[in-house]
Amino acid sequence: MEHNRNFAERFDWKLAAILITFLIISLLAISSAQTTGQYGETNFVIKQLQWYFIGAFIIAFVMYFEPEQYKKMSWYLYGFGIFLLVLLIFMPEGQGQIGEPKNGAKSWYNLPIGSIQPSEFMKTFYILAAAKLISTHHEQFPNKTIKTDFLLLGKIGLTLLVPLALIMQQPDLGSSLVFIAITVALVIVAGISWKIIVPILAGGAGLAGTILMMAIYMQDFLAKYLGVKSYQLGRIYSWLDPYSYADKDGYHLITSLNAIGSGEIFGKGYMNREVYVAENHTDFIFSVIGEEWGFIGASFVICLYFLLIYHLTKITLTLKDPFCTYVCAGIIAMITFHVFENIGMTIQLLPITGIPLPFISYGGSSLMGNALAIGLVFSMKYHYRKYMFSANEDEL
Repeated sequence: MEHNRNFAERFDWKLAAILITFLIISLLAISSAQTTGQYGETNFVIKQLQWYFIGAFIIAFVMYFEPEQYKKMSWYLYGFGIFLLVLLIFMPEGQGQIGEPKNGAKSWYNLPIGSIQPSEFMKTFYILAAAKLISTHHEQFPNKTIKTDFLLLGKIGLTLLVPLALIMQQPDLGSSLVFIAITVALVIVAGISWKIIVPILAGGAGLAGTILMMAIYMQDFLAKYLGVKSYQLGRIYSWLDPYSYADKDGYHLITSLNAIGSGEIFGKGYMNREVYVAENHTDFIFSVIGEEWGFIGASFVICLYFLLIYHLTKITLTLKDPFCTYVCAGIIAMITFHVFENIGMTIQLLPITGIPLPFISYGGSSLMGNALAIGLVFSMKYHYRKYMFSANEDEL
């Protein structure tokens, strides 16, 4: 009987191997990044390894429960995530306090074990809630019409609105964009008519273009009437013309470009970096990879991400339960956007937003949040056969 297969047959060893490869790359890149002297005596390699162990525990814990249980808990988890975001607003902001802002954003709980960013967990909680919402909606309205599609779109929009508003006020543009990317993916896989999707996407693209033009030519208007901060505008200017802002907002991008470009084809070798990149163990870890391992090494990392996304997509296509399909689609969108935005911002394809590179950048919240999401995929793959065969078929 299929559901009596042992652990070795049910566990996703390929996905585990991909994650172990990311672990090795992460530890090598971080160990080299911290040799520049900007971090004092802190050993981020040991700390990253500790976060990976915690992440492995999270994956094992999440995998133990069946997807149906997460479907039942989805709204409770969503509510818990909202509670953490709201509570953060009221935390004291002074230096050393729980709600101490970092880089102008109040996005972390400053705890003795380290800084915890609730938005990283809220991404997965939102995916679960949206997946439950979409699957329930299709059960209630099996016959699709334009009216039911608009109704579903409105439900998804309301579900997105609350966490998006709370994260925007921190402010955290990078995480906000991740939520939007997840939503776009879920709207597409939910089967909403393209007659609705295309105008919305076109309108969104037009709005983004308008905002970009306003940022270039109407800075005073954005600052006065929309409350856009000068450092947010600076990220746009430094993206378009970093060398004109080399001593300010363009500094990070210029050093990143110099580091990656100097690696050429084969790189300078492990621990042989020459270009100083600030905070290169976190958001700019790809600059370390590009400089030390060159085009070959950077391409290997990108291919590894393609392999991860391809494997997750294969799992998604085999799942028979709609809820599981929507959850996996949201997780794929989340990881894909993280990779695209992080690598893109280090090579000037996209503005700098402070999004970490999944499974490689140093960071407990990012690693635990991604482990939570990947744990759900492990769970769906591990318990998959229970959704493939009925009880009667098992008895044959």
